[in-house]
Amino acid sequence: MIRRLDSLAARTAVVAVLGIVLVHLASLWTYQHAMERERRMAHAARLAEQLVSVQRALALVAPDERESVAHSLSGGVIDAHWNRAPVTAPNRKPLLRDQALESQVRALAPVLAPEDVVIGATDDPYLAFAALRLPDGSWANVRLFAPPPQLDGGHGSVLSTSLMALGVLLLSLAIAAWLTRPLRAMARAVAQVQPDRPFAPLPENGPREVRELAHAFNGMQARIADLIGRRTQALVAVSHDLRTPMTRLRFRAEDVADPSLREALVADISEMEQMVEATLSYLRGDNAQEPSRPMDLVPLLETIVNDARDQGREAQLDAPASLVVAGRPIALKRAVTNLVENALSYGGSAHLTLADAGDRVSLTVRDHGPGIPEAQLETVLEPFVRLDASRSRATGGVGLGLTIAAAAARSHGGALILANHPEGGLVVTLTLPRIAAETN
Repeated sequence: MIRRLDSLAARTAVVAVLGIVLVHLASLWTYQHAMERERRMAHAARLAEQLVSVQRALALVAPDERESVAHSLSGGVIDAHWNRAPVTAPNRKPLLRDQALESQVRALAPVLAPEDVVIGATDDPYLAFAALRLPDGSWANVRLFAPPPQLDGGHGSVLSTSLMALGVLLLSLAIAAWLTRPLRAMARAVAQVQPDRPFAPLPENGPREVRELAHAFNGMQARIADLIGRRTQALVAVSHDLRTPMTRLRFRAEDVADPSLREALVADISEMEQMVEATLSYLRGDNAQEPSRPMDLVPLLETIVNDARDQGREAQLDAPASLVVAGRPIALKRAVTNLVENALSYGGSAHLTLADAGDRVSLTVRDHGPGIPEAQLETVLEPFVRLDASRSRATGGVGLGLTIAAAAARSHGGALILANHPEGGLVVTLTLPRIAAETN
């Protein structure tokens, strides 16, 4: 439930519905209480008019006719009689409704003295007595039958509130969806941004706030791209310029008389050249300008395996006759070559297995080396990371082979997964989609 409320649309709808419902309930409560007060005042005014009318009518007729007239005036909520004495409960404390009725009677008949009007309550909440003195000292006694209290219309209020809440909910969802549509479009565009692809600015349209956000993001992306570009150019320039002094060192090493010293110097220079070449390859990255096209992976893998066998190294390939994907051949060849070299250098052999997994292609490269500690399976994918505990520098490499392969997999919409085989050795799985996300 909490995750469902994690969107801007859901939170807007909840806030709007709760606010409208609370305001609506408060207004209904206030309105109903005001209407009930008005109803009671109107009812008291009508009763007062009827009581005064009975008192005046009885005062105009002869005493022997007053009971008959009182009977004819009875009906509805009053039952009138004529008596020589008042029939009330004057010792009981009058209720608020009785006080209001008495005030109304005195306002309509100001000639009546305070003692000429007696209104009292009974134990029955629906019954009260009123007695009004006539000019000759007799009394008009009236029993008042209060109508049952009107219902507050709870069902109607609940239905009204529910309908209003439903309407506000639907309207809020529609408005929130309309307002957040540019943000969702921007989120999709940002998710498609590839760090190794050329800078692609986001469209700056929609509401003002969204345009400002897109403009700020484009500015940030441009600054980052410029920083990465300048850093890469500087590193490429430095790495490229190192080739000249290393070439001179190689020539000068040939003039060293001591064979062991000369061999050590040449080995160090070769290692430096290898590091420079690997660094340049990593900085160039996956060539985004290389067109993506349909290609058969099987001939590419056969070429890499045959090259390793020609060098007297143990490599094996299990693959179907043909398996076509959309990709960039140079980038994929560089990635697979790095994986095979990694397996041959550290495991002594490379066993490649290519399989069709429906919408994806799976290539596994297994070696029979010492493997990698479980806690460092992700670490080795970082640039320039070497695990000295399991792999010695004598095997060569500068810690960029797996990094370049992982970057190539990501740029093709795939992934590179490392795992240790239960029987020993490292298993590297390269997955690629059958159809690339982007074809230039």
